[in-house]
Amino acid sequence: MVGPCFVSFFFLVNLLSFSQTLDASHCSIKGFPLVKNISELPQGNYGRGGLSHMTVAGSLLHGLKEVEVWLQTFAPGSHTPIHRHSCEEVFVVLKGSGTLYLASSSYKYPGKPEEHFIFSNSTFHIPVNDVHQVWNTNEHEDLQMLAIISRPPVKVFIYEDWFMPHTAAKLKFPYYWDEQCLQETQKDEL
Repeated sequence: MVGPCFVSFFFLVNLLSFSQTLDASHCSIKGFPLVKNISELPQGNYGRGGLSHMTVAGSLLHGLKEVEVWLQTFAPGSHTPIHRHSCEEVFVVLKGSGTLYLASSSYKYPGKPEEHFIFSNSTFHIPVNDVHQVWNTNEHEDLQMLAIISRPPVKVFIYEDWFMPHTAAKLKFPYYWDEQCLQETQKDEL
């Protein structure tokens, strides 16, 4: 007969092994089923208060080549940085409202952006390299959106303000939610 201490130890070892397998497969497309429960996908704020980001379908996480889909929720008052990227981006606002700030990339710096009200069931797109920022300006409700980008993984250029020259924008690559998976992918290639 096996004692309770051995059973507990065996259970704990198997649980730790299973947990490590889940962590190891976090960035591997081999462990992902075709149909996924969205509530089981990893999400986080990546050091940005008021943000919840989930990669629903991604290049590094799921092996997609042409597009990537994110589910992002912004608490009241939270926002993206002022940024641009060399890909197209389409948003679908699922819940809440806010403001899209959009400036052309055709000058030496973004300049004063246009303001566009965004709301539940609206959609908008960001042209390649146009500088933009999304704010949840609704004081009472989260802003939740699906974002679809082309050419993943995204390379983001971040601006301190709307009058910072394009040449001074700081490249952030890999972007926060791609950091772990890109590092693991690069290790695999060596």
